[in-house]
Amino acid sequence: MLYLSFLVVMNQMAFSQWLPLTSEKGLWFYSGAAVLILGSLLITPFFTSPANAISYLVAALIAVFVFPASSTELADTLPRQCVLAFCAVMLGICTLNILLKDSKNRIPHNVAEVCRQLADHLGSPRFVYAIVIIYALWEYHRTSPKELFFVGVSGLVIAAQQPLETLGSVIQRIRELWRPVTASAVVGSMVAHQTPDVVLIRQEGDEAVQPGMCLLISDKHARLRFAVTLGYFGRDEGLLIRALEIEVSEKVRTRLNELGRSLPEGCVSILAAHELNTFRDDVYLLKHLDSFVGIVAPDTATERLYFEVVQDRDIEQGRLVETFVGGKLVLYQVLDGLTKEVIIQQKNTYGFARGEASQVGVWDDEKRKFKPCNWIPRLNAPVFLKGIEVKPDNKAAIGYFPSTSYHVAIKSLDEMVTHNTAILGILGVGKSMLAIELVERMVIHGIKVICIDLTNQYEQELERYLTDAEMTKKIMELKALGPPGKTKYERNVEEGGSGRVFKSEISRFIADFVEPKCKNSLMILNPSQFEVWRQDSKMFSEKASMASLTPTEITQIISEATLQAVQKHGMTNKARVCLVYEEAHSLVPEWNSVAADGDKAATNGTARAILQGRKYGLGCLLITQRTANVTKTILNQCNTIFAMRTFDETGKDFLSNYISLKYSNKLPTLLERQAVVFGRASSCENPVMIRLNDREDFVRLFREPKPE
Repeated sequence: MLYLSFLVVMNQMAFSQWLPLTSEKGLWFYSGAAVLILGSLLITPFFTSPANAISYLVAALIAVFVFPASSTELADTLPRQCVLAFCAVMLGICTLNILLKDSKNRIPHNVAEVCRQLADHLGSPRFVYAIVIIYALWEYHRTSPKELFFVGVSGLVIAAQQPLETLGSVIQRIRELWRPVTASAVVGSMVAHQTPDVVLIRQEGDEAVQPGMCLLISDKHARLRFAVTLGYFGRDEGLLIRALEIEVSEKVRTRLNELGRSLPEGCVSILAAHELNTFRDDVYLLKHLDSFVGIVAPDTATERLYFEVVQDRDIEQGRLVETFVGGKLVLYQVLDGLTKEVIIQQKNTYGFARGEASQVGVWDDEKRKFKPCNWIPRLNAPVFLKGIEVKPDNKAAIGYFPSTSYHVAIKSLDEMVTHNTAILGILGVGKSMLAIELVERMVIHGIKVICIDLTNQYEQELERYLTDAEMTKKIMELKALGPPGKTKYERNVEEGGSGRVFKSEISRFIADFVEPKCKNSLMILNPSQFEVWRQDSKMFSEKASMASLTPTEITQIISEATLQAVQKHGMTNKARVCLVYEEAHSLVPEWNSVAADGDKAATNGTARAILQGRKYGLGCLLITQRTANVTKTILNQCNTIFAMRTFDETGKDFLSNYISLKYSNKLPTLLERQAVVFGRASSCENPVMIRLNDREDFVRLFREPKPE
């Protein structure tokens, strides 16, 4: 604004009016305002790329074309032709750079570099403006001393001197002389280089240098550069400090060279706070210095990140860290930490903590999911702790990475059902609440759900979906069918009791429920509430021994009836019905955990129904406290796993095949409502540790207000 005001004042002094002229005598004003101020001060204040130079040259070319020469004499036409020729040649040079800049051959690459240098200097706004104003002075103002003087002064002041920047620089240097506390202080000199990007500095003073301090390194063998301290690394003739070099852009390097002119060659200094602030927005590491926690360590692989911890800032199991792989930020989840010690020269030892993290992937903001990265980060690349963020209101999220807004969702509810899902963990960690949340999602999605629940918790939590009086009446009728069978003795043992009639009625009930025209989407059955009898022996004296069916046997009847119902509708890739086995260790126990011999055959029958059901849209959601007590025939078919806190070795060994040994070893330390999620239905390709939704938050976001 000050420069624009200056141009307006010069215009008034030269032409006795405040508004710029619209004739050829206004050329100097318009080109000065557009090319110099908009370009030099706002868009390219430090260096000019060939693409930017093209825009300035085109602007100058148009400006010269708009206003014709004052006469046809050679003295007037020749300067104009020279300016036009200069712009045309420079446009060709800039275009050549753009065409050849990516060439890998030496000669074209060198030609492109020469073109870039010419564009940076001869295509800069200041140089282009100087050419235009010199032409304007000769062509339109040489006959008027007054115009010649004031227009010339404006060109000299703005294009050649830039007095405001010069004055500001002088004032800043004077202020730095009187601010010894914040001025750059020499730390020492560089003595060694550890490839890649790590340098050793011998400290010459006794001032303590903390990790994370920013340094400026002047090296006679290399360019001036930034570094961030990693901490002390032993001693030889003095204390040794290790530091990480920082890659910077050419724009930043131009300013960096200005800053380092006063630094003695071979010295390392601490970057003052006010100097650091001038570079913070342009250098990623400086901008995120508060979250810088370490550097990539050896043994890092595609799926596993090891990093040397430089600053222990709120790092804990489950938190996310990120580092660059190529030009992409890849996120990893912290799994473990280990103290390490290495021996360095002269019997010095260097102790440090090494973190271990598993790859999560690259966040795709458009698709709202993580994509895997198939390469490794560079050794010694900086590692950043992902900051604590507020979780957004996201209906799709089943949980979030701890202390972040990154969510994990169910990629496909159909695949979650047809390829079976298991929720595993000890009592009181949130298994049932997660299962109830998944049931609600399935119901809203249009998948019919049959919950086999011994606890009656589902009926309380999902009451809003159980509004059909006919279904309640039918369940009461099923309950009434069983007790009379206790005294129903038959010569044919298989016809005795109430088992056959119960099986027939419940098959009809489930078949009606599975029908697409049935509006009900949720059925909850408690096997322990059905008193169903079977005849256990042949009749003797008009009586026979009777036995009630166990919950495991009733579960078999329900499962097989559901399979028969979905088979009538043919094969499909979509989920039709999900069987929920709550307290699965009591409903489908392992062969060595059965309460009665009949439970072995019953469990096998249920397992066969689940194995055959996938192609007909039938699957299961299995919830249990102990994997050792659940039939592995079904558990091994679960393609999606929610593993919560567990302590038994059998469960950990089983889960290690799914979620890897590293994650299974962390299961005993998981907090309440934390889970390791992995499988076909997860939106993440790798196992991840998440904090599950709180029940109140899910209900608030997911449920529509209940009609009054």
